[in-house]
Amino acid sequence: MNAITINFNNVLKLSDDQFYQLCRDNPDVKFERNAFGELIIMSPTGGETGKCNAKLTTRFVLWNEQTQLGEVFDSSTCFKLPNGSDRSPDVAWIKLERWNALTSEQREKFPPIAPDFVLELMSPSDNLSETQAKMQEYMNAGVKLGWLIDRKTHRVEIYRQGQPKEVLESPTSLSGEDILPGFVLDLLLVWG
Repeated sequence: MNAITINFNNVLKLSDDQFYQLCRDNPDVKFERNAFGELIIMSPTGGETGKCNAKLTTRFVLWNEQTQLGEVFDSSTCFKLPNGSDRSPDVAWIKLERWNALTSEQREKFPPIAPDFVLELMSPSDNLSETQAKMQEYMNAGVKLGWLIDRKTHRVEIYRQGQPKEVLESPTSLSGEDILPGFVLDLLLVWG
């Protein structure tokens, strides 16, 4: 099942608080909202994608526990980006000082901040061009480093702030560069 986009803008424009309440009132539905205010209903992942997402998130959590440089977020976290969209990357990371600069209310709801790092793992129901557009939206919002990983094709797209994307075919690992210092992701856990 693909994601479904619904445009209610001519009928109703949801405020940030209304969108938040819609998500709270429908906890079994994963919503995102693009910069045009259109609702995106995301389909749940399948078993293989969910298993891989869990492994990926775990690697980031373990690295972050050692470095204590920031906070790691899973795919259930929705961020309010500067362009007005509400997005939930599969994995996100924010530097600790940026996270701590938010108020407790901002941290409790959909944090109004672009993560420093995002990862999107393609699932069979994802559309590549839509996911690439989402990655570009992250970069435009101020994300410093992003990885788009396609398990099926063993292809990785690396997005860096202010640079053209880099495409890697069947890499064995990815470096967190200066954004995630010392972090190296072994891609055998994704490809295997």
